[in-house]
Amino acid sequence: MHILPIIALVLFVGMLTGANLFALGACSLLIIFQLARFFADRWAGSLSVERQVTRSELEIGESLAVGLRLNNKSGYFIPWLFAEDLLSKRVTSQPNRALEVTGYPAKLYFFRSKQNSLMTYQIKAVRRGYFQLGPTILETGDLLGLHRNYRVASEPQFILVLPKLITLQGMNIASRRPMGDLHVNDRVMEDPTQMVGIREYRAGDSLNRIHWRATARTGKLHTRIFQPTCIQGAMLVLDMHTATNPDRNEPVRTDLAVTMAASLAHTLYLMNQPFGLISNGRDAADRVRQMRLEKDFSDRDSVRADVEMNAKSTRLRPVVVDARSGPEQFAEVHRTLARLERTDGLRLADLLMETQNRLSRQLSVLVFVQQVDDEMALTLGLLRRRGYAVSAIVNQHDLDGLQDSAAKLVAYHIPVFALPNEQAIPTVCRDMLLAG
Repeated sequence: MHILPIIALVLFVGMLTGANLFALGACSLLIIFQLARFFADRWAGSLSVERQVTRSELEIGESLAVGLRLNNKSGYFIPWLFAEDLLSKRVTSQPNRALEVTGYPAKLYFFRSKQNSLMTYQIKAVRRGYFQLGPTILETGDLLGLHRNYRVASEPQFILVLPKLITLQGMNIASRRPMGDLHVNDRVMEDPTQMVGIREYRAGDSLNRIHWRATARTGKLHTRIFQPTCIQGAMLVLDMHTATNPDRNEPVRTDLAVTMAASLAHTLYLMNQPFGLISNGRDAADRVRQMRLEKDFSDRDSVRADVEMNAKSTRLRPVVVDARSGPEQFAEVHRTLARLERTDGLRLADLLMETQNRLSRQLSVLVFVQQVDDEMALTLGLLRRRGYAVSAIVNQHDLDGLQDSAAKLVAYHIPVFALPNEQAIPTVCRDMLLAG
């Protein structure tokens, strides 16, 4: 033990100076300190913690149960131990809390030799997001309060709260192309692969549409009729930059945009149409911190600062899910939307410049924005001039701000849809606010 040389030195100095009683008292105090440290370390190290959660993905409004089994593996009697399963105050505190906790994720125990104990609590999902549960922090010490020991006793787990899905009452965002697989009433375009009948020739009909067999059989010219179609798939583009999504509107407006995007993706999935996602937002999974469980801590605040998710991520990589159709595609887009957060990285103009090669001209480009500046409007206008079918959903409740943003987009002939609140989601893509 490293304290023995110190005790020997104190005794030796006491003998030389004649202060035997002082030396004896000092040595006794040193021994008590050492025993307090020894037992606190042994008590903390003798416990194991196992966490069980009933599920890892939730819908908003659903709950899950969390259970922690604490096991004293040693023969020591532990006079007191405080166990806490850490939950971020940012997501559990008012206002705008994301998780509602029922029960107590912290509890004071005493343990006999080889004793087990169970701690449980409930979590209800209030807002979408990616959240960390744990790790479990154990605090113990001697009865005199001379030494405290803090130990991280379990790995954290993560839960994903998926955004709400709201049924849409129709869409008006079709990208009209010569070929597609949806029947529509607009007969501007026809699909030459889907013939639905024939009729007599009319002046102006193209010669390559003449049905020669019917012409030979009847002795009169007949023309083939094709089914008019369009492609209604979409590439969803979400602006999550802090400059155009200010703090005063958060987290209401970004959550509303994510709900709208998830509902639209779900509708396209049910229609068996291709869809994808592009965003300049941050993936919350990038904030997960790598931890060392064997690290020593001096107090509870230093433990919390070291084990919680990072507050920021400096990665500037765009979030991109390429356009496809099917249930796997929807599940990927749904989970990605759940993890999206605002960032101060790429602006929307830079994002579109970086990802333009991932955009298909066969799909509508549907942009979700909260505030539109001149640079953003110009970028979307140039994208439209290059042949993309661009539409915008303006996520604002203020009428003046909505009109200002819409005016900038309409100047570049971009159709605009208004998203003032959640109640408007079912009809957003059916009722166009302004047409370019």
